[in-house]
Amino acid sequence: MSEQQLTGRLYGVGLGPGDPSLMTVRAVEVIAEADVIAYHSARHGRSIARSIAAGHLRADHIEEALIYPVTTESTDHPGGYRGALDEFYETAAARLAAHLDAGRTVAVISEGDPLFYGSYQHMHKRLAHRYPTEVIPGVTSVSAAAARLGKPLAEADEVLTILPGTLPEEELTARLASTDTAVVMKLGRTFPTVRRAMERSGRLSEAHYVERATMSGERTERLADIDAETVPYFSVSVVPSRIADLPPATAASPASPASTASPASPVSPAPPAPPGEVVVVGTGPAGPLWLTPESRGALAAAEDLVGYTTYLDRVPLRPGQRRHASDNKVESERAELALDLARRGRRVAVVSGGDPGVFAMATAVLEVACQAPYRAIPVRVLPGVTAANAAAARAGAPLGHDYAVISLSDRLKPWEVIAERLHAAAGADLALALYNPGSRSRTWQVGKARELLLEHRAPDTPVILARDIGGPEESVRTVHLADLDPHQVDMRTLLIVGSSQTQAVRRDDGTEVVWTPRRYPEA
Repeated sequence: MSEQQLTGRLYGVGLGPGDPSLMTVRAVEVIAEADVIAYHSARHGRSIARSIAAGHLRADHIEEALIYPVTTESTDHPGGYRGALDEFYETAAARLAAHLDAGRTVAVISEGDPLFYGSYQHMHKRLAHRYPTEVIPGVTSVSAAAARLGKPLAEADEVLTILPGTLPEEELTARLASTDTAVVMKLGRTFPTVRRAMERSGRLSEAHYVERATMSGERTERLADIDAETVPYFSVSVVPSRIADLPPATAASPASPASTASPASPVSPAPPAPPGEVVVVGTGPAGPLWLTPESRGALAAAEDLVGYTTYLDRVPLRPGQRRHASDNKVESERAELALDLARRGRRVAVVSGGDPGVFAMATAVLEVACQAPYRAIPVRVLPGVTAANAAAARAGAPLGHDYAVISLSDRLKPWEVIAERLHAAAGADLALALYNPGSRSRTWQVGKARELLLEHRAPDTPVILARDIGGPEESVRTVHLADLDPHQVDMRTLLIVGSSQTQAVRRDDGTEVVWTPRRYPEA
């Protein structure tokens, strides 16, 4: 008989979430065919996996109880907790390999799915490349929890995120804020951290708690109502689909929310309602890659989106949301519309490009919000990546020392004020980030700014022309101040002018980097 014929077969068998009737037919077949049944347990010796499969075990099955040396307690192993577990996995794999080498079929059973946070996966990575192997999938606790709650996990384009509760609180908070729906596993001792993360991310009111889904002692409640002292390891938190809670007619059509109502049009009178909220959201200089997790979450949670059409187009359509788009010259009207909607109980996101506090919508919203009719409306401002920082990062670090940010647009302030500020900043030897340098209707400001700056800076001072950063037409070029051509600047361009210390260096790989030293020479 050949060595291949003597080799046994390894099975990783998923048993489902706990109810034996949820085992798959294939799982039952494999257990019946196996010579050896292996299962993991803590030092108390009780195995949930074995209890699920107990009705299918025979007296002639060889049972291998793989007992963890540690679970959450401390250890005196020289390699610490991880070293103790690695040694255990190696020993357990060797025990199973001995059966496989003897020609026996080995079924490693595990609750849920074997390759989803399952103990089996540690055997799989040590044995599957050496022996014929088959993995039998099982119903996960995630699916079981959703089923027991009777709430869909995700619908349409919603993104489901599965998180271990063992993550740091800041990481949990960021990920919960940025996703549509979520399941947090491994609660138990992590529950207080998970609850705080839910609250900080604004998801606590949506979160549900499921304990021992499909098992004896099952419990489902609102997460906010759970006593942390009562939470076992085998429990999960579910933030289910938002779309599923919408009325069918609203949820069915993603196009219906894309309203283009003008902000100047009055909002029809409505009965008094509890005030909602206005969140001013910075989307960064371009698409979704520039969104912060907090901003992503606020956009997903909003019932109404208000903003300049170009910026609204960066936000994915979501069923149930209404969009109120307008051009870029009605900021006060947009702000008033958003606050009126919030006064009627709506959750409103005002969408702004870049950072909303830098030449953008935060000021417009707060200016209106401080007027008598709107002072009781909650307003939050969420930061975004501003164009100056995005452009600087693409070029290197030209803003690495003190710098000033100035808009060259004279639509909201006279040119004399701009010129005075340019003189002051240039005279102080600050690097400059120049917003709104030019447009179709403003073609002379860049030339005037160049002349003024040359009174203070050397002709070879590096100037970065950053256009459409993060967009499909992105370009970054560095020229000398004396060679700055106004015709190469449009409304999608941002200028960064170096200080007297700024360096432009060609590196060995052919790239040019621009940077401003953090140390400034003494006078």
